Amino acid sequence: MSEVQSYMDFVLPLVLESGKELLTVKNIISEAKNGNDWDVVTIYDRKIENLLIDKIKMKYKDHKFIGEEESAAKNTISTLTDSPTWIIDPIDGTANFVKQMPITCISIGLTINREQVLGLIYNPYMDELFTALRGQGAYLNGNRITTSGETKINKCIFNYELSLAAHDGRLRELYMSRLTALIDVVSGIRSYGSAALGLCYVACGRIDAYQCDGLYPWDAAAGTLIVREAGGYVIDSSGKPFDLMNPNFLATSTETLSQQFMSIERSVDVSRLNINEKTV
Repeated sequence: MSEVQSYMDFVLPLVLESGKELLTVKNIISEAKNGNDWDVVTIYDRKIENLLIDKIKMKYKDHKFIGEEESAAKNTISTLTDSPTWIIDPIDGTANFVKQMPITCISIGLTINREQVLGLIYNPYMDELFTALRGQGAYLNGNRITTSGETKINKCIFNYELSLAAHDGRLRELYMSRLTALIDVVSGIRSYGSAALGLCYVACGRIDAYQCDGLYPWDAAAGTLIVREAGGYVIDSSGKPFDLMNPNFLATSTETLSQQFMSIERSVDVSRLNINEKTV
């Protein structure tokens, strides 16, 4: 058994246990104090993240962690090093979680020598477990998965996380200019509200492409590896190589499809920047 496989075997039961914890939440709003349902989300975020980190630390004392709640507590994101590092999102799709939409998951990625080597995403509501080890393929509930293999943008179902543009003027301009260019080109547009599951849906062929900007490492650490291991293609939204610690990404079923998106978007981005320069 490989070292990374032993890590997967250890953490998998912990994630399944954490998933059961999510299923105990029946009505977040009724649990909320002072009408603040996000207080309850934070409680469950911390509870699950602490459960995972504490048990992994007991087994692997030299491992490091980058987690959503851990980073919030320190008000900074730890630097990624060569040490084995678990990158954890205890509840991805928090708005869905609040509304009890079954598009919510627990996401864990592992890096060694700054390379992604393990990805595990579990949606307890649908009982769907997506896993991948570097160089060994991607799986859904133990069955091998591959992307759709779609190569034509006009036949593409495209997931674009528009909600992220709501509170950031820079992202709003970026998202809307690209959306305007793509809406008449792609076959259909979706927005699921979970970065991790959106990536999994590319990996298993439910959608053909997914683009997202303005994320954090824990949003993409597991899912981008799963896409690649399923035969998909992941790059930075700018067309540069994907950077896990600054994860703006375009994930597609094929490199050919990625190139078509980039051709359209680069033209749009250049036009947008030229307009901005003229108005300054």
